[in-house]
Amino acid sequence: MQLPSCIRTAASLAARHRMALGVAGVLLLALLGLGALRTLLHSIRAADIRHAFHAIAAWRIAAALALTGVSYTLLTFYDVFALRAIGRPLPYRTAALASFTSYSLSNNLGLSVLTGGSARYYVYSAAGLTAGDVARVVVIAGLTFWSGIAALAGAALAFHPMDLPGVWSLPPWLQTCAGAAILVLLVASLAAAGQMRKHGWDLRGLPKPEPRTLLTQILLAAADLSAACGALFVLVPDLAPAMFPALLLAYVVAIVATLISHVPGGLGVFEAVVIALMPDMQRADLVAALLAYRAIYYLLPLLLAALVLLVSARRRWGAPVAGAVNAAQGLLRQIAPPLLAALCFCGGAILLISGSVPPAATRLHALRHILPLPFVEASHIAASLAGTGLLLLAPGLYRRLDGAFVAARALLVAGAVFALIKSLDVEQAVILLAIAAILQGARPAFYRRTALAAGFSAQWVAAIAVVAAVMLWAGFFSYRHVPYSNTLWWQFAWRGEASRFLRASFAVTVLLGVVLLARLLRPVGPVDRAEGMQDRDIRVLAGAVRTDAMLMLTGDKRLLRSESGDALLMYQVQGRSWIVMGDPIGPVEEWSALLWRIRELADAQQGRLLLYQLSASALPIAIDLGLQLIKYGEEARVSLPAFSLDGPGAKSLRAAARKAERQGITFEVVPAARLEPLLPILRKVSDAWLAMKGGHEKSFSIGRFDPGYIAHFDCAVVRCDGEIVAFANIWKTATREELSVDLMRHVETMPNGTMDYLFIELIRWGQAQGYRWFTLGLAPLSGIEARPLAPLWARAAGFLYRHGDAFYRFEGLRAYKQKFSPEWEPRYIAAGGGLGFARSLLDLQTLVGGGRASAAKPI
Repeated sequence: MQLPSCIRTAASLAARHRMALGVAGVLLLALLGLGALRTLLHSIRAADIRHAFHAIAAWRIAAALALTGVSYTLLTFYDVFALRAIGRPLPYRTAALASFTSYSLSNNLGLSVLTGGSARYYVYSAAGLTAGDVARVVVIAGLTFWSGIAALAGAALAFHPMDLPGVWSLPPWLQTCAGAAILVLLVASLAAAGQMRKHGWDLRGLPKPEPRTLLTQILLAAADLSAACGALFVLVPDLAPAMFPALLLAYVVAIVATLISHVPGGLGVFEAVVIALMPDMQRADLVAALLAYRAIYYLLPLLLAALVLLVSARRRWGAPVAGAVNAAQGLLRQIAPPLLAALCFCGGAILLISGSVPPAATRLHALRHILPLPFVEASHIAASLAGTGLLLLAPGLYRRLDGAFVAARALLVAGAVFALIKSLDVEQAVILLAIAAILQGARPAFYRRTALAAGFSAQWVAAIAVVAAVMLWAGFFSYRHVPYSNTLWWQFAWRGEASRFLRASFAVTVLLGVVLLARLLRPVGPVDRAEGMQDRDIRVLAGAVRTDAMLMLTGDKRLLRSESGDALLMYQVQGRSWIVMGDPIGPVEEWSALLWRIRELADAQQGRLLLYQLSASALPIAIDLGLQLIKYGEEARVSLPAFSLDGPGAKSLRAAARKAERQGITFEVVPAARLEPLLPILRKVSDAWLAMKGGHEKSFSIGRFDPGYIAHFDCAVVRCDGEIVAFANIWKTATREELSVDLMRHVETMPNGTMDYLFIELIRWGQAQGYRWFTLGLAPLSGIEARPLAPLWARAAGFLYRHGDAFYRFEGLRAYKQKFSPEWEPRYIAAGGGLGFARSLLDLQTLVGGGRASAAKPI
């Protein structure tokens, strides 16, 4: 049964304009939240809120800080329990770093996949966890959080029904029934967990839950959320303890509304829901408490997370360990960019919003005796423009651009100066200078020498739009009692805050408009540029059946994802050639749609499509795409269950293994978690190998020696007399379908037969681990039939295969791999016909060559 054409057309348009629709949806929800907030606060003046804010007692702030510390400490145990559940326990400090940085980011930006998920991935992958392990940790931590939400909501409704206002109104008996139903469902889930464990039911890769552990996780999440709500509770003056259940229910509903809305940080939405559900509280006191709570529970942990990261890296730099410098730089490069992007984004938001509300009259009065009015007027606009610049630079910091680092540092210092000049806002200046100091301390993290402009994803655009909307809302709310007139724009006076707000808003709007127009008018570039591994990519990679999918981790490719997110392909654009690496990753039934999509994207931008190293499984799709096929070579695959050193065919391998053992050569597989101290030694071996070959690192179809990349994998190491003479990083699929190696590096003085011994021992290791296949890689031009009636390209390839030893050991490479009795599988290149085919092959050579002209640079 087919869907009506109108529905299919609407779905197609939605897919085509997904970014714009996503931004519009988030902005609409944010505007609805701000509109509701304006309605709820219609009788409150900005001066009342400011007075209530400054009236918050010091002991209340101290109590809120303590409860915030309790909440974030309990949050770290989400990851501790998740790691134990998947059978990969790590030291507490590692779990705490991953949890704290992840939640600090996602709480402020709301981009849990883009920021929080990537922070977890970077920490845990460096500690030796696979992509699948990280995905399971994320799922289990999420389930823990939602179980706590359900437990608290159920308990509050069942035991403390209350009079809910307006659309929230429910009779007490119905609230009790709803709460009881939620609690019954939780108890039923515990019973179901016991049955799952008893009968061994499969949970698609997740560990079988134990009821006692599940109960502990529910209580842990409930305690965490109670502490977080308690931090807000103590900030509200004259609030009786009996009101805590009501506030707790409002808090839980607000958190759920924030998560559903996807509004960055829940700006406006969280506050509107809490205020709407607590009608009996003094509005000014509650708003002041919410503002203080956002600073204490959201912004302060983000600042602390960046400081912890910097201190941790500095300690590693000072540690007497050979790999300390590499480890510290790796930590900074991986975790610092998202943290500092969020900090600078928050700094920009502070500058914008503070410019929209009236400053303290006493401070403004003091300025009159220090600075002339024009300085104050100009600084007010300049501070807002600096804040806008920080919002626009945050994506560049996230992508580690050195230009974004330099500009953001300058804007932070300038913003601090402008904050002092416009309103003597010392607190704001201190915060901005602290962010600038942390940014300076993390200078090595911004190593990419690229253009200053950065691509804005839908999440970043939505975040910037929401902050701009909050700025305008705050200004119009603060000055709603000021009658509008044209003269306001030209009014320059010490008490002309409304005029300053209008002029600053106009300047900010113009700046955002210019940036948007510049991006709209620039040449269209490739879409779906990868911005770091995301949670959905990790899940796809965990299900891969071919090891070449690990090339995703090199970071030098763009990713194109299927509509469902269950499949993706890797590609890069070199010149006008759109080059796809290997088969798509994921379910075969989604390959066709992905390849047609990349075909259409390339065509729309007048590009040429080339599919590189296709397997036979993808050939029908390539033919449907109208592409010309040529055979590129054959891949040697060793069946591990059938491999043996017995028999006459394995005589040379037996001899190599015995010789290596007599020479005292040893083999070891070093887990990724223990690889860090060896990286400097492996670097020397790699550099020696490159010098011996007289070349440089390749790219795209092979990895490079980069600590951030190597740290993802276990490593096969061969030692002679205790010294490492050869190594290879191990590619392996989570499904145990295939095992392979990527970089194979050795010193020139290694004994003969060392690489044979490495492969033999690695194959034996793979057999013991239960893998099905070991891939020895491609033999280019192998298996091409150069018959008289064959196409010209085939005859040329056959000639080059037989007589091209001066350029490449084609026949020798196949003969070497044949010693392992592999099964040979063909690989193909598919591209458009004619002269474009030849041009695409030249672009492919440039791309894989890895030189300056190659587009395969880390993304």
